[in-house]
Amino acid sequence: MLLSTIVKAYRNVRVLCVGDVMLDHFLYGKVERISPEAPVPVFNFQSEKKMLGGAGNVVANLHTLGCTADILCFIGDDDAGKEVRRLLSQVCDHAAALVVPGFPTIEKTRVIAGNNHLLRIDNERRFCCNDDILGPALDERVKAADIILLSDYAKGLLSPERCQRIIEVCRAAGKPVIIDPKGDDYSKYAGATVVKPNLKEFNQATGLSCHPSDPDFTDSLRRGAKALFERYGIENLLVTLSEHGMAFVSASRPDDVFQLPTEAREVFDVSGAGDTSLAAFGASLAAGADIQDAMKLANIASGVAVGKLGTSCVTAQEILDALSRRRSASGPGWKQKNKIVSRREAAAIAAQCREQGKKVGFTNGCFDLLHQGHLHSLMQARSLCDVLMVGLNTDASIKRLKGPERPIQDEKTRALLLASLEFVDFVIMFDDDTALPLVDAIRPDLILKEGYTIDRWPEAQFVESYGGRAVTLSRLDGYSTTQTIQKMKRGEETTLPK
Repeated sequence: MLLSTIVKAYRNVRVLCVGDVMLDHFLYGKVERISPEAPVPVFNFQSEKKMLGGAGNVVANLHTLGCTADILCFIGDDDAGKEVRRLLSQVCDHAAALVVPGFPTIEKTRVIAGNNHLLRIDNERRFCCNDDILGPALDERVKAADIILLSDYAKGLLSPERCQRIIEVCRAAGKPVIIDPKGDDYSKYAGATVVKPNLKEFNQATGLSCHPSDPDFTDSLRRGAKALFERYGIENLLVTLSEHGMAFVSASRPDDVFQLPTEAREVFDVSGAGDTSLAAFGASLAAGADIQDAMKLANIASGVAVGKLGTSCVTAQEILDALSRRRSASGPGWKQKNKIVSRREAAAIAAQCREQGKKVGFTNGCFDLLHQGHLHSLMQARSLCDVLMVGLNTDASIKRLKGPERPIQDEKTRALLLASLEFVDFVIMFDDDTALPLVDAIRPDLILKEGYTIDRWPEAQFVESYGGRAVTLSRLDGYSTTQTIQKMKRGEETTLPK
């Protein structure tokens, strides 16, 4: 799947987060002098902001990513708890914030002067209550979710007993459980699908002191991961490495380490970046991504997060924008990947081309098995314009149009093949049943397609309505994806004409 397709699928995902919620309280102001009473800065207060922190920040990020978010958490019977309930109601439909009598809601107050973090004030006690406090709400919410995220800040909710109870319920329901851990006792996480420590937590849990700059870092990581797999039956480990990115090791292939560099451009504040990473990773897996693609999106999301000041949420659009700016410096086809753009980017590129006096052409199709008939049409189209944009149906839209056995090739492969053609300038994926919404966004000067007359071609009628031109391309007979599939089923050879 294309990374952008995964991001767009977040809206179909339901995620349950269980963990330690906090109220993040930010005090903003200026420091212009030192106090005459003591050698400390004088903070001139200007404004304040209250936000969800901890597990609350995870669900807030899930919400801004477009997911349906749910949460089980503890709060106190106090003003901070009421504020947490209010904030949760904005990001969750049915948040379960359970009041634990005698304990305060965890609140962290940060004092910020400009871009400088001066001080943090914590008001908290570790929650202590009956192990069965989650009750039937846990089972019901696990069944309703696509994936479960445990956000452990060691504040009492995820005790060893409750943590194991949650994992057992998830496994019984066949739901993956991803854990952001705390502390060095990983026995409480036994049986988890993925445990996501940072490097410091990984070193604490394994007794190692490995660092990405060490020449034997990969070997040390592999050795520590194997130890955790053998002791606790954890299925996978995702180790975040701060400015060095992240690394993944699986119990099924413990000798293989997949590592990604960081995506951050400029770091203002790392507050909540781990929560953002957890949300994006979990949402991506639930949306159908494989581990490596989920890592890439989590890495991009956390890179966006640290570029903001304070505990900030990342939106799906911000990830899509980051993807559009992303330029891979290695790997096959990287130049071609740059030609695969979003609808919004395509519209901006088309507008810029028109300002420069260039003629923008548009065609579209499924391009399932790229054949000579496709090449014939695309070359014709490009010869009639300065810039050729090709709309490509997503896998989901093709299944709706042509049935469950299509497409033969996934959208990522089809997009890269099209982008590899020198006479195709840009490829834009679209999930609609017709290309009309995409045509409306791009407003091409020409729309070109074979086999269609204007009366059967709504997109062409629209282009002509604003002064554009519709061109019916000539067809190269004897070539179609359906014919190719039929030949393959009959075992015939497919040959090019001499």
